[in-house]
Amino acid sequence: MGMYQDILKNGVWKQNTGVVQLLGLCPTLAVTTSAVNGLSLGLATAIVMAGANGSVSPVRRFVPAEIRVPVFILVIAALVTIIDLSIHAGSKPLYDALGIFIPLIVVNCIVLARVESFAAKNTSLPSMLDGFSMGLGLTLVLGLLGGVREVVGKGTLFSGIDLALGASAKQFMMTIPDYQGFLLAVLPPGAFLGLAMLIAGRNWFELRKLNRQAASSGENTAGLKPNL
Repeated sequence: MGMYQDILKNGVWKQNTGVVQLLGLCPTLAVTTSAVNGLSLGLATAIVMAGANGSVSPVRRFVPAEIRVPVFILVIAALVTIIDLSIHAGSKPLYDALGIFIPLIVVNCIVLARVESFAAKNTSLPSMLDGFSMGLGLTLVLGLLGGVREVVGKGTLFSGIDLALGASAKQFMMTIPDYQGFLLAVLPPGAFLGLAMLIAGRNWFELRKLNRQAASSGENTAGLKPNL
């Protein structure tokens, strides 16, 4: 159980692909003009990563090293095709909003990196959890960045949620009355600034945590009495 907790913690926080490893920056910066777009692409990536890790792990011993990467890419491409067709069939407007970034999951370095570094060396269940947790960490970053850019840029939150969940979900969209918007937030520079603030915020939190631990350790050491 401790191993699974470590895998989940690494994926969501310690080794977060969006703000720590800085992988997959192209979709991170391009798609996050709204919270719904970010969350949708993040969840699609998480499903692909979990499926890819779970598919590669059982056959890792039977794939020759010379063709390992092409085989892994074929597995990922098959899963992405299923996700791509499912989104196209279920929500054409959402599919149009995400655009080319759904098929580009195939060449997303996050997916191939986890398949190569974890799934090719571990059993199926930990590999699937690793893939999903890494995808979940990315989803949180995409959703948070998209939400911040949407609120600051357009004064709305969860706009377009009806594209993903149906017309009945439109009631969950929130709007700031009489807000004119801040165009920079939804333009490419706003994506860079927003991601930089997320990275800085996480680093600040980690540094503060280390400082508290160091202070606590110093107090405990000062409280010890030498044995005479």
